[in-house]
Amino acid sequence: MTKDTLTAGILGLDEKGALLLDAASRCGYFQVTVVADLDPQKAEKAAARYGCEPYTDYRQLIVQNQVDCLLVAADIHTCDEHLKTAIRKQINVLKLAPPARGFEEALEYVQMAEHEKIVFAIANPARFRSSYVTAHDLIGRGHIEHIFLVAAHCNAGGVDLPAWSSDPQLAGGGVLTHDCYQILDQILWNFSLPQQVYALKTNQALDKQQRLYLTEDTAVVSMKFTDALLGNVVATRCEEIGPDETALRIFGRNALLTITPRRTVLRTHTGLDDQEWDCDEDDGEVMERLLSGFAQRLMGRDEPGAVASAAENLKNMAVLEAAYLSARTGCPEEPARILQLGRNPSRTATSI
Repeated sequence: MTKDTLTAGILGLDEKGALLLDAASRCGYFQVTVVADLDPQKAEKAAARYGCEPYTDYRQLIVQNQVDCLLVAADIHTCDEHLKTAIRKQINVLKLAPPARGFEEALEYVQMAEHEKIVFAIANPARFRSSYVTAHDLIGRGHIEHIFLVAAHCNAGGVDLPAWSSDPQLAGGGVLTHDCYQILDQILWNFSLPQQVYALKTNQALDKQQRLYLTEDTAVVSMKFTDALLGNVVATRCEEIGPDETALRIFGRNALLTITPRRTVLRTHTGLDDQEWDCDEDDGEVMERLLSGFAQRLMGRDEPGAVASAAENLKNMAVLEAAYLSARTGCPEEPARILQLGRNPSRTATSI
């Protein structure tokens, strides 16, 4: 694809979808011609503001228009079959993470996209946020020697969640899938696929029986990368303990690297080489950089690594699959085995 402006449609106009639309209109690579949301007011308001055609039916938008790409913020359970229709029409797709509700569903998208020879990319905004980019560069250049522990904390409290998010059939998973995906992507972006994953999860519903039928709101995931490198993710949706907070800490023998969405801090053993980077930027700037990277990929000019394809994100989905499977079996599970089974036509399916 050699043209300099890409026609685009947007599915889903919630807060994230509105951010996508605004960033696409400003980054200079996209001409958004159609938008869709199940709420007619959202669709009409966005269309009037940005000069495009509104739809309230995702399928109609896809069937009646041949755009270069779809930018997807809609919840996956509302548009899963419509995305498959778009792939069959050879429309490129950028979907906000997570890619799907589970590994098997993500694998199906990957295989369809490969068959139709289109780009199906996953929007992981953290890869374009300055604090995480700085950390990725520091790790890549060996500023932290002999890393032995990767520890992440995610509190996703204080947000009113839609009813479907508690339904495993509609949501696929809870706090791990929908709130920890970016931090998990960061861990796998910087390190190899863990050899083993062990997880515990629960839901804080008062009725013990009810917890079995709800997505998790609290989870602990332990990962073994090598005999000398371990990882840990602690996640909860608990507004009583404070506001949203995400932090990733990388422990090395000579330094500790702490990354939050707004800051990167390097503390060294001696203290002489301590450094801090303030990275206070708004979400719109980050999304513009992400969309520019996606456009460059479609035009064949991108630098590999930042805008990740759905195939690359299968590693993340395999780790999530291993975590949910481990929580059921009580045993460590191997993400590599899930990836291998997924690519084998005679695979034995595992589901969340």
